[in-house]
Amino acid sequence: MKIAYTYNLQLTDREEDAAFDRPETVEAIAVALKTLGHQVERVEVSGPASRLVARLEALNPDLIFNTAVGRGGKSREAFYPGLFEQLGMPYTGSDAYTCTLTTDKRLTKMLVAASGVPTPRWVFVESVHNWTPPDLSYPVMIKPNYEGSSMGIDQQSIVEAPDQLLKRVTGLLIRYPAGVLIEEFVEGKDVIVPFLEKASRKTGGILAPGEYRFDSSVVSDHKHVIYDYSLQQLPDAVTVKVPAVLSPKTAKHLLRLSQTVCKILDIRDLARLDYRLTSEGQLYFIEANALPSLEPGATVHASAALAGLATMGAVLDAVIKSAVERYGIQMSVRSRTRRKALKVGFTFNLKRIKPLDSNDDDREAEFDSRATIDSIANAISSLGHEVVEIEATPELPSIIGSMPLDMVFNIAEGIHGRNRESQVPAILELLNIPYVGSDPAALSICLDKVLAKKMVRQAGIHTADFIVMRTGKERLPKNLHFPVIIKPIAEGSSKGVMGMNVVQDEADLRRLSRELLSKYHQPVLVEEYLSGREFTVGLLGENRPKVLPPMEILFNNKEDRFPVYAFEHKLDTNESISYQAPANIDRSLQKNLEHVARCAFMALGCRDVARVDLRLDKNERIHFIECNPLPGLTPGWSDLCIIGEAAGMDYRTLIGEIMAPAIRRMKVKEKA
Repeated sequence: MKIAYTYNLQLTDREEDAAFDRPETVEAIAVALKTLGHQVERVEVSGPASRLVARLEALNPDLIFNTAVGRGGKSREAFYPGLFEQLGMPYTGSDAYTCTLTTDKRLTKMLVAASGVPTPRWVFVESVHNWTPPDLSYPVMIKPNYEGSSMGIDQQSIVEAPDQLLKRVTGLLIRYPAGVLIEEFVEGKDVIVPFLEKASRKTGGILAPGEYRFDSSVVSDHKHVIYDYSLQQLPDAVTVKVPAVLSPKTAKHLLRLSQTVCKILDIRDLARLDYRLTSEGQLYFIEANALPSLEPGATVHASAALAGLATMGAVLDAVIKSAVERYGIQMSVRSRTRRKALKVGFTFNLKRIKPLDSNDDDREAEFDSRATIDSIANAISSLGHEVVEIEATPELPSIIGSMPLDMVFNIAEGIHGRNRESQVPAILELLNIPYVGSDPAALSICLDKVLAKKMVRQAGIHTADFIVMRTGKERLPKNLHFPVIIKPIAEGSSKGVMGMNVVQDEADLRRLSRELLSKYHQPVLVEEYLSGREFTVGLLGENRPKVLPPMEILFNNKEDRFPVYAFEHKLDTNESISYQAPANIDRSLQKNLEHVARCAFMALGCRDVARVDLRLDKNERIHFIECNPLPGLTPGWSDLCIIGEAAGMDYRTLIGEIMAPAIRRMKVKEKA
C-alpha cells in the first residue's frame, strides 16, 4: 500500500515539543513500514493546514499512518483525524471524537467513572478568581488538564497542604491557561496498559501491563516517586518492566477495567491507559492516550512481544490491519482511485562553466550541474511522475508548446536581463501550462534587490538603509553611514559579493561601485552593513506557507571585522564559514525570524518555495536582506536542502513538498 506517515517532528528539547516524535523514532517507524512492503511518504504536519492538504492530495495515499499530536489548543490531537475525515482519507488510530475526549483528562474521568471505573477524586480549575480550596484529601497532585508527556509535572506538582495549593495552581495556570486538574494523589506505583486492537482477540486488544522502574540514584531525593517531566529527559532514569508485578486477582480486575475504558471511549487500533495501584491492590484510572508513543523501548513493544509481536514492524502491522479492516481497504488491489501519473516537464539551465573563484567567469554560476538536475529528476520520478527534461535555451518557446505536459517543474534561472528568472514561467502562462514555483511578477521583483527591499519595507519589515548607484558618481546622502556593502542589484548565488565588498569610506565605495558596474552592466546596491548574526529561512507552501526552522550562517574567522556570506563560500568547502541547522537560538528570536520571513514571502507574492535571508543589526533587530524564490536544490549542499534535512525532510520529500501546491492548483483548475 501507499502510506502517508504523518507526524510532528521534535526539533528542540523545549517542553512544548515534548510530545513530538524524535528523529530516530520517525526513522524507525518509516523503516519498519517499508520493511512491511509499503511505499512510505513522510509528511511532517507542522505549518498551515492548507499546505498539509495539498501534500496529501498530491500523494493520494491508500492509508495515513498517523502519530501527529498537534501543537496548540484543547482539541489539537483531534485536528488531524478530523482533517483526514473531511478529505475522505483512511487513517490509523481513533477518530477526532475520541482524541478530543482523551486529550481532556477531566472529561475522560467523568465518562469512565460513570461506568464504574474508579478514579481519584478531582477538581477542575480554569481560574483562581473567587478561589475556594477544594474538598479533597491531601496530598493532591496538580497537572495541566490538556497536556501529555508529563508536561507541567514536577516534584512541586504534589501539594501536601491547602495553604500551598493556591500559589501552585496560580503558577500552573499562567503556563497552561486552558485549565488544570487537581486530584487526590494516590500513593503506590504506576501501571501502564497498552492497547493494540488486533494483537489479542482473547483480551480484546488489551496487552500485558507494565510498570515503571526508577533509577534509585536519580530519585533518591524525591519524596514522591512520580514520572515527572525531568525524568522524561533522562532516558536511563526510568525503565519499563513487562509484565508488571500484579496478583492474579489484580491482573484480572485491571483487564476488565481496561476493556471498559476502551469501549466507553471508543478507542481504536492502539492506545495507552495509565493507572495507579496502591499497596493494598486498589486500582485507580488516571488517563488514556489515544496517540501513544511508538518510539523504540515504549511499553507497547515489550507488551506486544509477549503476545507474539516481537518487532516494531509487527506492532505497526497490527495497527495497519486494524485500520484496513475498519475501512474495508483491499490490501492487494487498490480500492481507491489512483491518480494517473503526471507528465512533468523539468526546465533548467545546465552549468557548463564552473568558476573556481570570484575572478573567474561567473556567467553560469546560478545554473545547475548535471548531478543536481539528475537528483531533481529522479526525485520527481520517484513520486510517480514521468519526467521530460527541457533545457531552457532560446529554442524553448518553439518546442515546449508542442509537448503534451501536465505541468512543469521549473528551476531555470534565465540568461539575460533583470527579468530573466521570470521568462520560463511567463512562457508557460502564455501556453496555459501549470507550473511549480512563483509567478513571473514575484520572480522579477525578488531578483531586483532594490525593488524587493522597497516592497518589504512597505510591509513593515526592517531593511538596511540603501542607495542605488548607476554611474558611481551619484551624490551620497548625508544619512548614509559607513561601513557599507556593495553588490549588483540583480544577481543571485552571491555573484559579485566578496569580503572586500564592505568598504569604510567614500573613495573605496566609488572605486568598487565602478568595478561592479563595469563587470555586471547593471546598477549596484549600496546598503549599510549590518554587524549582527545572519540567518536564512526556508518556506514551503502558498497562501500561508510553512516556515522551516531558521539556519544560521556562522562566520568562524574571528579576525574578520566585516564578515559576509560571499561568492567564494558557495563554490567549495570553506573553513571560514559553517552552518547550524536548526539555529541554536531562543524561542523568541526563532518566532521573530519566522514571522519576518513569512511576511516577506507574502509581501513579495512568492508561492511553493523560497528562501529568505535575514541579518541582525547591532541592536539585534531583524533586517531583510533578500528573497530567493528559485533557491538552489543541490542535495546536501544548497542552503534549502540543508534546512530541509534538519527539519526531518529527505530530499525526495522536499521536492514533493515543493510540487504539492502546484498539483493542487492544477486540480482546481481542471475542475473549474
